[in-house]
Amino acid sequence: MAEELSGREDLVRWYESRATNYYDMSTNLRDVLDLRAGSPRRLEMEGRLRDFGATVAQTIDPAVEAQERHRTMPLHVPYDAVGRRTERIEFHPAHERASAAVWDSGLLACDDGPGGAFEQAALFYLLSHVGEGGVGCPAVCTAGLGRAVASRGSPELARRYLGGLRSASFAGSLRGSQFLTEVQGGSDVGANVVVAVPDSTQPGAWRITGEKWFCSVADADLFAVTARPQSASDGTRGLGCFLVPRTVDGAPNGFRIRQLKDKLGTRCLASAEIDFDGALGWPIGRIDEGFHVAVEELLNTSRWLNAVGSTGLMRRAYIEAAGFARHRRAFGRAIGAIPIVREQLALMKVEEHAALSSTMALTGLVDRIDRDEASDAERAVHRFLVNVNKYATSIRATEVVHQGIEVLGGNGTIESFSVLPRLYRDAVVYESWEGTHNVLCAQVYRDCTRLNLLPAVVTWVEEELVHVTDADTGTVEAALAGIVPQLHRSLEAGEGGAGQFRRLLDQFARIVQAATLLHEIAGNSQKRAIAELFINFHLSVSGQSIPVAEVDRALADDLG
Repeated sequence: MAEELSGREDLVRWYESRATNYYDMSTNLRDVLDLRAGSPRRLEMEGRLRDFGATVAQTIDPAVEAQERHRTMPLHVPYDAVGRRTERIEFHPAHERASAAVWDSGLLACDDGPGGAFEQAALFYLLSHVGEGGVGCPAVCTAGLGRAVASRGSPELARRYLGGLRSASFAGSLRGSQFLTEVQGGSDVGANVVVAVPDSTQPGAWRITGEKWFCSVADADLFAVTARPQSASDGTRGLGCFLVPRTVDGAPNGFRIRQLKDKLGTRCLASAEIDFDGALGWPIGRIDEGFHVAVEELLNTSRWLNAVGSTGLMRRAYIEAAGFARHRRAFGRAIGAIPIVREQLALMKVEEHAALSSTMALTGLVDRIDRDEASDAERAVHRFLVNVNKYATSIRATEVVHQGIEVLGGNGTIESFSVLPRLYRDAVVYESWEGTHNVLCAQVYRDCTRLNLLPAVVTWVEEELVHVTDADTGTVEAALAGIVPQLHRSLEAGEGGAGQFRRLLDQFARIVQAATLLHEIAGNSQKRAIAELFINFHLSVSGQSIPVAEVDRALADDLG
């Protein structure tokens, strides 16, 4: 009985040591922002990030936990009490608390100012410590739609909707969504058959008819919908992209929710199959550039922030696993003192650092594009990295969360005991969110073949290494020199080389992350240990080498 009580006391100490502010726990986030955004910009956003780090831990996470604990998932309410069609989505009361906290942070208002991409990424990284939680996807889709309306929409469309899309508060905000997928095409958007015809009563307006198969944020106020004008050509070139408001004159705007999706993860998020029947909408940009709007503003925003979100999932998994290992005792000592557990935790930490490193480097490219300062070469690197980084970080997130579950043992599989099962379910969904792995790799393959992206990307990686002054870059340079000819050969092999190209992209993503990690060292001994451990494990010619001393330096004081 005494041993059982002692074990329970260990768990109580772990439970009571839970984080109250995720920003205060992430010195690495501050370091990376200092490098990529600059210390003045990081200091300018410091107060907002710290406040939100506390809000995520103390308000949003408990709200999401309450929804999951009660198993109160979104509910479709098609009619009101007197039989009028409403197509309303009903949520647990905690959902609105979480949503209000996200919007009130200013996360959606960041695009209005210089350096906003960094602040938006940092806020979303902190938010993602809760997983998706029914709030992550709405925030990302709203950010993407805001970007589309700002850069491509007509002045009238911007006047009507941009303020709500970029609201700094939940009250009066407009939440966006993007409905691209259709049942017959899936990721093959060129196979879409939803039809758009000009409206006969309102100049410039169109009517949208057809079925969309996977519509997340089904409760949104504004839908971005791809549709094909009747006279348009087949394939992606014939698609338009339309902004469709949820309601017109207080009634549902020509749509019907067929059913909500019962998903493995992101369960607090309303995803649905939706039929449109003459829904009123307005084009975002020219009718013939709809696919470019969908990819460049909507999908690229989602892929960039998906990687940010995957990184936040990894960070929370590490926090939970390291905290548990610090307090849980077995075989006469804290399990964090056991070498095999220490190595496992060190590799979790290293992967999260690598993901944040490459993702904030990508954010720097987003920022330069936003400020219209990006060169053609930087735009080429962005086009490559926004897809490769999403692919790599989403895979790593699932692996890292799985490792965290293993550290907790059987306890790690218990929904009421730990956040890790929720994070794991969400991570699996993140892997398919805005492009499966094969789709992303195929797109990168086509882009490299058609646009010759590789030379610009290789030069960019080399420039990252030029900044390294206090570490050996030889292993990374050798790995880069070795893989580039292989990539070119796979591109020259035609479609038959696509499978090899995907395998090579896995390794190339590691090289990118090694280079960005080394760029961050700047005299920081722990960062140096993390970079060296990453390189030794993934790029060393001698195989996956993990010296104990490197493990200890990488963990530093995390385990007490």
